[in-house]
Amino acid sequence: MNICFIMYPWEDIDPENDTSLALIKECVKRGHGVATSTPSNLTIRNSVTCAFSTVVNRMDKVPLALKAFYKKVTLREEMLPLAGFDVIFFRANPPLDPIMLNFLDSVKDDVFIVNSLQGMREANNKLYTAAFGDTHSNIIPATHVSKNKKYLVQQIKESQADKMILKPLNGFGGSGVILIEKSAMSNINSLLDFYITNSDGSSNYVILQDYIEGAEQGDIRILLLNGEPVGAMKRVPAVDDHRSNVTAGGSIQKHTLTKAEKALCKQIGPKLVNDGLYFVGIDVIGGKLVEVNVMSPGGVTYMNKVYKPKRKIEEKVIDFVESKVEDKVQAFDRRMRLRKTVQDA
Repeated sequence: MNICFIMYPWEDIDPENDTSLALIKECVKRGHGVATSTPSNLTIRNSVTCAFSTVVNRMDKVPLALKAFYKKVTLREEMLPLAGFDVIFFRANPPLDPIMLNFLDSVKDDVFIVNSLQGMREANNKLYTAAFGDTHSNIIPATHVSKNKKYLVQQIKESQADKMILKPLNGFGGSGVILIEKSAMSNINSLLDFYITNSDGSSNYVILQDYIEGAEQGDIRILLLNGEPVGAMKRVPAVDDHRSNVTAGGSIQKHTLTKAEKALCKQIGPKLVNDGLYFVGIDVIGGKLVEVNVMSPGGVTYMNKVYKPKRKIEEKVIDFVESKVEDKVQAFDRRMRLRKTVQDA
């Protein structure tokens, strides 16, 4: 099997904690061919969609430690046709590049893509969670999305809570997430101006969300594979910071899913699978769904470390990918056999 990871540059990988690297290492260990590329390195040559790729050379012996694998692996550069891969694993950071998706549209029928292009189009930002609808209103905090400053100020004033969360629509890794309080209303207009208005006169959408009690103690990151939870961890904010993201200085703890969290996963899992969102990270606070990460869900290496005996979530992910490719191959073979039967009749 040959897999292309469309992600961030190889030199930006965190060699100790990177989920993408853990997945790549598992593929190499199984003898699969692996190449990486970035959204900006997609191209078309003679009407064929290709990628300027960094190819991971095969290894006789794969080091056990992730950092050792990163140091020992050797690479080469090639331009490769995307339709020649069995799998495209999309792992780029937000915001989603719509032009990049247009490139991938040309190969979506030839290659299994994780996650599906249509699913990513629908769910690549925080609107996916905000628009879950009335049937899911019991699992999402009250959420407002707008670029209308007057409307947002009104929602803050009318909220029964003393605190709310404000964040940019396309942020990730905890970037731009702030806690606002009614006692500091004199600062709200200035904050909204900063978040909404760009220097060129264009404007941005922002999310205003009810603060969930207990959020100061951290959140729960859950990884779902094919609609089922395969790992979880608690992320605890650093001192003097309300954000629990590890990239923002938060720490991690082992976590066992509660009954409410299991019910939440069961409630949203079918929708995720139906949308082609097979590998997803969700953030939960107090039993409420706060965010869905469909582009580059992380946490695999951290979750592996906090469980005893250690888990290897990446093995489950690649097992699933292999099974999807096998299903695709068998379906193709069956179709060819049936066509031959008709031709020979």
